[in-house]
Amino acid sequence: MRKDCGNIKNKTNIIIETKPLYRTLIKLALPIAAQSLISSTLNLVDNLMVGSIGEAELAAVGIATQLFFVHWMLMYGFTSGSATFMAQFWGAKNLGNIRKTTGFAISICGSISLIFFAFAFFVPRVVLSVFTDIPLIIDLGEGYVQVVALTLLLVSITVPFTAALRVTHQTHIPLIISLFVFSTNTFLNYVLIFGKFGAPQMGVTGAGVATLIARTLEFILIMFMVFGRKNIISGKLKEFFSWTKEFTKRVLNNAIPTTVNETMWGLGTAMYVAAYARMGITEFAAVQASNTINQLFIMVAFSMGDAALIMVGQKIGEGKLDYSYFLAKRLLKIGTLIGVVMGFLLIILSKPLISLFGFTPEGEKYAFIILIIYGAVMGLQLYTGMNIVGILRAGGDTKFAMFTEGGSIWLIGVPIAFLGALVFQFPIYIVVALVKLEEVAKFFVLRKRFKSGKWINNVINKL
Repeated sequence: MRKDCGNIKNKTNIIIETKPLYRTLIKLALPIAAQSLISSTLNLVDNLMVGSIGEAELAAVGIATQLFFVHWMLMYGFTSGSATFMAQFWGAKNLGNIRKTTGFAISICGSISLIFFAFAFFVPRVVLSVFTDIPLIIDLGEGYVQVVALTLLLVSITVPFTAALRVTHQTHIPLIISLFVFSTNTFLNYVLIFGKFGAPQMGVTGAGVATLIARTLEFILIMFMVFGRKNIISGKLKEFFSWTKEFTKRVLNNAIPTTVNETMWGLGTAMYVAAYARMGITEFAAVQASNTINQLFIMVAFSMGDAALIMVGQKIGEGKLDYSYFLAKRLLKIGTLIGVVMGFLLIILSKPLISLFGFTPEGEKYAFIILIIYGAVMGLQLYTGMNIVGILRAGGDTKFAMFTEGGSIWLIGVPIAFLGALVFQFPIYIVVALVKLEEVAKFFVLRKRFKSGKWINNVINKL
C-alpha cells in the first residue's frame, strides 16, 4: 500500500532523540560491522596465504570466486527484498509472518542455488572461461570451483535465517557464529594450502576445501541456534511454508526487483573483473588485492545499510511514516560521515597493507593508486549504498532502486571498463577511476528520490 509522502520533508515537528537512536544503532550496526570486519580480515589473511604462492594463484582464486560472488548477490538480493517484510512484520509484532517470509526466501534461494551448483560442479572450466582466457588461471581455479560448489546449497538456507535473526535484533548470534566459522576457515586454509600438520599440500584447491568445511559448520551452528535453542523465530515446519497466494505475490513483487538489482550489480562487478583480468596477471592481482583490502573498510561502513533497513522498516511497520523519513535522513548523514572517515583511514593505511602481499614494484604501484581512488569515493559510495540496500528497500521502493543501480552499472560502469581496458588500453588505475563515475550518476538520482518521500510504503498492510 503506497502513501503519498511527497511533502513529508516540509514537516518540522518530528524529533529524533539522539540517545535512543545511537543505542539502537550500536545494538544493530556494531555486531553486523564486527561480523563484516571478521569476514573481511580473514579473507585478507586467506588472500595473503594464496598470494604467497604466487600472483597467478592469487588471480586464480579471484577469478574462481566470481561465480560464488554472483550467487551471493542473488541470495542477498532476494533475502534483502524479503527483509523489508521481516522488518515491517517485526514492527507490527507478527512473528508468524516473519517465519513465513523466511521459509519463502529459503525456497526461492534453494531453487536458484541448484542451478548454480550444477554449473560449478559439472562444468567448472566453462564457468572460469567466462571471466578469463588465461589457461594457467583456469587450470589453477578448476578444483577450487568444483569443491566450493557444494557450499551454494548451504548458503541458500543460512542467509535467510541470518536475515531473520538480524531483523529481530539478535545480531549477536550471527556475529558469534561468524567469529568461530571464519577463524576455522583461516586455520584450515593454513593447513591445507601449505600442507601443515601432516595434511597434503593442496594449494588453491586446499582453500576450496577449507571454505566447504567452514560453510558446513556455519549451517550446523545456525540450525542449532534457531531450532536447537528454541529461538523466537523457530517453529514447526508448516509455519515456514504455509503461504497464501496474496502473501507470495506481495513478497515476490518486492523481492524480485532486489534480486535483479543485486544480480545486475553482481554481474556488473564480475564484468569489471572480466575486463581487468584481460589486462594481465599483475594488473588483476593488484585489483584483487585492492578489493580485498577495501572490504576491510567499506563492509564495516555498509553495516549501516543493513541497520537502516531494519530500523526504518520497523517504524514503517509501526505506522510511523513521518518519523521514518526523518530517521532515514539522520541515518544517511551518519553513514556518509562514517564512509568519509573510513575512506581516509584506507588511504593512510594503504601502503603498509599492500606491502603484506609481496607484490612486484609494478603491482605495488597499481594497488596503491587503486586504493587511493577507493578511499576518495567511499563517502559517496556509502550515501548511494545506504539508499539502495537500506532506505529504499525499507520502504519497499525496490523497483526504483533496481533501475537506478542496474542502469548506472550497465549503461555507465561496464562500457567504461571494457572501453578503457581493451580499446583505449589505459593503465589499470585509470580504468578503475573512470568506472567510479557510475557512483556520481547514482548520487544525483538517489538524492532526488529520497527527498521526494515517494519511497515510503507499508508493504504488509492487510497481510
